[in-house]
Amino acid sequence: MHKISKNLRKFFLIINIGFVLMIVTSCGNPGDARKIPPQPELRVKKNLEEGRGFTLDKAFKGNKRGGDFEFASSNELWRASLDTIDFMPLSSVNYSGGIIITDWYTDTVNLDESVKISIRFLTNEIRTDALDIKVFYRKCNQVMNCKTSQRSGTLVAELKRKILNKAAIYKKQQEDKNFKEYSGSAGKQD
Repeated sequence: MHKISKNLRKFFLIINIGFVLMIVTSCGNPGDARKIPPQPELRVKKNLEEGRGFTLDKAFKGNKRGGDFEFASSNELWRASLDTIDFMPLSSVNYSGGIIITDWYTDTVNLDESVKISIRFLTNEIRTDALDIKVFYRKCNQVMNCKTSQRSGTLVAELKRKILNKAAIYKKQQEDKNFKEYSGSAGKQD
C-alpha cells in the first residue's frame, strides 16, 4: 500500500470541505410551492430565466468589488415612496431603519396650514400592510399659535395606493430587465 502524504490528505480534505460548503450554501429558500413547476426541466428553465442558479463562469471570475450590497435604489417600495413625496422637503431619511419623515410642507394656497408625512416600512414586500403612513396637519393663526393633529383618511389611503402602484411597476421593470430567455436543453435526453 502506498502511503498518501500529509499535504495530499490536507488537499483532499479542503476539496471535500469546499464541496460540502458549496452544496450547503447553495440551498436557499425554496419559495412558494404553488409557483414552482413540478417538472425538473421547467424548474431549471424558470431559474435560469430569472437569473438564479450556479454557473462556473461566475464562480471562477472572482469578485473584485469586495461584495454585493443592496442599496435603497434597489428597493421598489423605498424608491416609490420617495418618488411619490418628492415635492416635499425631507426631514429624516433612514434606509436601514426603514423610515422617511418629511418636513412641514405648506402650499401657496393655504399658508396657515402645513402637512408632515411619516412613512415606516414594515416589510420589503409590495403589499398593503407593508407601509405605516402617518399624516400630521398643523394649523396656525396669525400670532403663530399652532395646533397639530394626526389624521387618517383619504390622503393616507391615496398615498399608500400610489406608492404600491409605483412599486409594482418598478418591480415589473426590474424583472423584465433581468429576464433572459433560456435556450438550452435542460433535462433532455439524446
